[in-house]
This record gives sequence, structure tokens and C-alpha cells, in this order.
Amino acid sequence: MTAEPLTAPRDPDLGPATGSAPTARPVPAAPTAPSGADRLRRKVRDNLVAYLFLAAGILCFALFSWYPIVRGVLLSFQQVNFAEPARWVGLDNFRRLFDDPLFLTAWRNTGWFTLLALVFGFAAPFATAVVLNELRGARSYLRMTVYLPVMLPPVVTMLLWRWFYDPGPGLFNRALDVLHLPAQQWLESQNLSMVSLVLVSTWANMGTTTLVYLAALGGIPGELYEAAELDGASIRRRLWHVTVPQMRFILMITLLLQVIGTMQVFVEPFVLTGGGPNDATVTVLLLLYRYAFVYNDFGLASAMSTVLFVVLGLFAVVYLRLTRTKG
Repeated sequence: MTAEPLTAPRDPDLGPATGSAPTARPVPAAPTAPSGADRLRRKVRDNLVAYLFLAAGILCFALFSWYPIVRGVLLSFQQVNFAEPARWVGLDNFRRLFDDPLFLTAWRNTGWFTLLALVFGFAAPFATAVVLNELRGARSYLRMTVYLPVMLPPVVTMLLWRWFYDPGPGLFNRALDVLHLPAQQWLESQNLSMVSLVLVSTWANMGTTTLVYLAALGGIPGELYEAAELDGASIRRRLWHVTVPQMRFILMITLLLQVIGTMQVFVEPFVLTGGGPNDATVTVLLLLYRYAFVYNDFGLASAMSTVLFVVLGLFAVVYLRLTRTKG
């Protein structure tokens, strides 16, 4: 039988066994709050990669968007052909521009094209989207079919429609012949040439707008249509009192973008008509192209682009203010 120890086991926290007083533990110092400079450095360090990507985007945007705008405005006050040193001429380019009789002709033709594009090109995508939204079968295939013209190169589209408009074996005149109707000079007539260009532009560009409308239609709650149908509303009234108000913002934005886009029309008259017949399809950008690359007067072309920039900017500001007030 073993004897129990005469002393109790020593607590390690009480110090050595000699009976000396326990040593006090060091109390850790309270962490100091980081200063504002430290927090800023830490935040910059944590977001350095994001700032690098942001700086690259800003640099590309400044190089390819802001710099051409500023450079174009400066060139509008100079006489420059890139063969001789540029010379400042003040407002002389703008005086020569306003004295050119084609200046008003180009703006009148551009305004006429924009108006026709709003009549055809603004209504056609919306109507197409409403019809596709109501279809249940082959919806994906039809969406791809509608968007297919957008994927074609613009010049290819113009050459295809040039064959459609051919006064001899063209598709449209062949169809008129089958219906025993007289053939038309689609691109050679002053009355039909601009309408023909609008049809080409509408067919080539409506795919993107149609898909935007389809996405907006998919976001409208179905309960609104069910309530309207229970109230006895017809399809036309449901479209006018439910669909259009729910898509009001999207419709206004696409209207603004379409006006800005159609006022910059260039490919259609350049490829199909060359501005003819009798300058009936000369647009602002086509005249700008002639100033720069036919007459080799880049100062006058820059003045034309500056005027177009100011007009579109004023239109955008007025339109946005009006829509904000109505909202």
C-alpha cells in the first residue's frame, strides 16, 4: 500500500514550487484603429486589379471616342487635306458649308428618311415581337429567322436588295408581273428611291429591336392580361392599355436610338443609289463622305460632322427632358 504524498500537487500557474508568488501574465495591448491613410492604401491594394481594368477601359474609350470627337471639332476650324500643313481658318468652313446648296438638300433627305423609318421601322419590330410572343411552336426558330439579317454584312445585304430592285429580272418586278402590274423603277425614281432605301434599312436592322421587345414582353405579368380579358377587353384594347404602357420606357429608348441611328444613314444610299437620282437620296453622312474623300476637304467634312453632332446632342437632351417630365 503506497502512501499518499504529503503535499498537494502544484498548480503550474502558481509559479515554481519554492512557494514564490505567481508571476503576472502580460496583458496584450489593444489594437489601434487604422488611420485614414492606411485604410485608403488597403482599399487601393485590394482593388488594384479592378482599377487596372477600369483604367484600360477608360484609356480605350478616350483614345477611340473622346479623342476623335475633340480632333474633329478642331479640324472644323482648319483647312486641312493631310498633304500640306493645317491652317486655321476660323469659321470659314462653316460659312462654305451653309452656302453649299447640297447642305439643305442633304438635311431634307435625311429628315425624310428618318420620318419614313419611324413609320415603317418603328412599327414593324413591335408588331413582329407581339406576333412572335403569341406563338407557342417554333418560337426559337422564328427568333433566329428574324435576327438573321442583322448577322449579314451590310454590303452583302445591300447587294442582295439591289438584285431585288433590279428593273429587269429583279424579284419585285417579277412579282408585279405575276400580278399583272406595271414594273417600277425602284432605285431610279425620285418618288420611290427613298422608300426603297427605308425598306432595306428596316429589313436589315429590325432583328435586334425585335428581340429587345420580346424580352420586354416576357417581363409583363400575365395577371394583367387575365384581368383585362375577364373585363371583356379585346385584343386591340389589351395591346393598347396593357402592353404599350408596360413597355413605355423601352419604346421611348428605342425611339430615341432609332432617330439617332437613322439620321446617320450612309451604307444604303452609298451602295444602292450613290445619292441619286438627281440628289434625291443624298444624306448628311454621304455628303460628309464626299467632302472628305471625293473633294479632299477634311476641314469642311469636319464642320459637317460637328453640325451633325450638335443637332443630335440637342435632340437627345430635349427628348430626355420631355420624357422625364412626362414620367
